[in-house]
Amino acid sequence: MARVKLDLPDTLPFTTEIVVRITDINYGGHVGNDAILAIIHEARIRFLQQYGFSEADIDGVGLIMTDSVIVYKSEGFYGDIISVEAGVKDITRSGCDFLFKLSNKENGNEIARAKTGIVFFDYHERKVKTTPPRFREAFSVHE
Repeated sequence: MARVKLDLPDTLPFTTEIVVRITDINYGGHVGNDAILAIIHEARIRFLQQYGFSEADIDGVGLIMTDSVIVYKSEGFYGDIISVEAGVKDITRSGCDFLFKLSNKENGNEIARAKTGIVFFDYHERKVKTTPPRFREAFSVHE
C-alpha cells in the first residue's frame, strides 16, 4: 500500500503553542492519533479568532469538516510544547483546506503534518454555502 504524502509550503502564516496533556497520551506512551486531530482543531480555532471568526460563525455560516489527512513524523510526549503552524490553501466556491505542521518546540522535531478540508455550512438550513467574501479576503493572501 502506498504511503500518504502531504506537501506543505515552506512557511505557514500562523503559529500557536499547545502543551501536551495527559489525556493526549495513548497506551504507547506518546500523543495518540486522536489527540493530533484535537490539537489541530484547537489551532484552527485560534487561527480563525485572529480574524474575528469562529467555526460556528463566519459571516453567518459555519464550518464542517469534509476530510482530514495526518502524516505522523515522530513522537510527542506528555508536557511537550507543540508549536503548531497553520495556513489556508485552495479556497474554492464553498470551502478550503487548512494546513498544519506540528513540531516539538524544544528540539524542533516535526511530529506531524495535517490537512483538513472544510466547507462552509449553514447549520439551520443544513446546506452547504458559498465561501464568505470576508473569509476569502482574509485568507487569499496566504495562498
